[in-house]
Amino acid sequence: MRYSILFFAAVFAFAAAEYQSYDGYQVVTIKVDDLKKLDLLFQWQEQGIDFWDDINSVGRPMRVMIPPALLEEFPAFLRNNEISYELTIPNVETVLAEERRVNIESRARAMLKRSISPRATADFSYYWQPAEINQYLSDLAAEYPNLVTLESAGQSYEGRDIPVVRISNTNFDGTKPKIFIDAGIHAREWIAPMAALNLIHELVEHSADHADFLACDWIVIPSVNPDGYQFTHDSNRMWRKTRSHNAGSTCRGVDGNRNYRYFWGFGTGISTNPCSDVFLGRQPLSEPETQAVANELARDAAGIRLYLSFHSYGDWLLFPWGYDRVYHDNHDQLDLVGQQVAAAINTAHGRTYTVGNSAILLYPAAGASDDYAAGEHNIPLSYTVELTGGGSQGFDLPPAQIVQITGEIFTGLRAYAQYVAANF
Repeated sequence: MRYSILFFAAVFAFAAAEYQSYDGYQVVTIKVDDLKKLDLLFQWQEQGIDFWDDINSVGRPMRVMIPPALLEEFPAFLRNNEISYELTIPNVETVLAEERRVNIESRARAMLKRSISPRATADFSYYWQPAEINQYLSDLAAEYPNLVTLESAGQSYEGRDIPVVRISNTNFDGTKPKIFIDAGIHAREWIAPMAALNLIHELVEHSADHADFLACDWIVIPSVNPDGYQFTHDSNRMWRKTRSHNAGSTCRGVDGNRNYRYFWGFGTGISTNPCSDVFLGRQPLSEPETQAVANELARDAAGIRLYLSFHSYGDWLLFPWGYDRVYHDNHDQLDLVGQQVAAAINTAHGRTYTVGNSAILLYPAAGASDDYAAGEHNIPLSYTVELTGGGSQGFDLPPAQIVQITGEIFTGLRAYAQYVAANF
């Protein structure tokens, strides 16, 4: 009976919560046939069009969400500029309400299971919230002190801890190359923290099965933006930014992946409007969340050979430079390693990841973390990993697919680790 009470309490909490409504919002899938039209399209971010995919290159489909106020004006722009489009989601709120229902029921069932067997272990049947992430990591560090060190990378704007997990079977004695991973800077990309947590779970709870991984030392920040991430669970599922206050504006937050110091404020793909989803901030590293990542990178930069930032969605392995359509000096190795990782995923799972320079494959955007790791700290291998999306809108990957998608990228991480161990 007690377990049933817990289940129904969780379901009731879902029903009673007040969420940002997306009733009347629509999603269209569009294709652009030249770069000039891409530039015109990007300007609509300032007007309230939400690009669910990063702005893609010519000919690739992308999904954008249209608020009710622009349901006539934006399609008229598309028609006038001969940009093809089709209606994908007639009403976004219907999709988000179903996602909330499924996730809360999955979470409630996991709570029942955990109340019977409370030992620290990873349950990937639902999307964890910040408090659950922190508790799991704390329990893990207590149970595996010879393998895991749990520290704080700093505090978020709203005072939440940003944990950093350090995994090594030689106590970071300097004999092995280091791999640095962060996840979740964009709040609505729920699968990203789960992929980082699955990596931690496998390396720690199943370390005997992963000796090839442990030929490297690992530094992982599984949830860089806990404020925004919690906000997507409690209030606004489509929130992307941090939750800081912007002086002189009622709009909150900064796009953390436009806030890093390397070529900050350069070129296109950014906005100086605090209401934009790609607002770059008042100055580089203005956010405590990006500062936390920067501090941890600086601490270990001399030994880090691979940097990965987990995002979603899109099946991309992207590398610098992102600030402009120019090749990194290490382009050949970046492409070689990315292709090896993509091949490993495809061979094992049939999933096709596309590899390449982010500005050329997609659209230039300055101030991203992979550029920062490569440019400021000279980390030779640096990638943004756009994980597989799902559901009807991409971000709403069903909880039932968490195990599959995190397992696929784990295969890719094995290929990354094997290359780093063999070549550095």
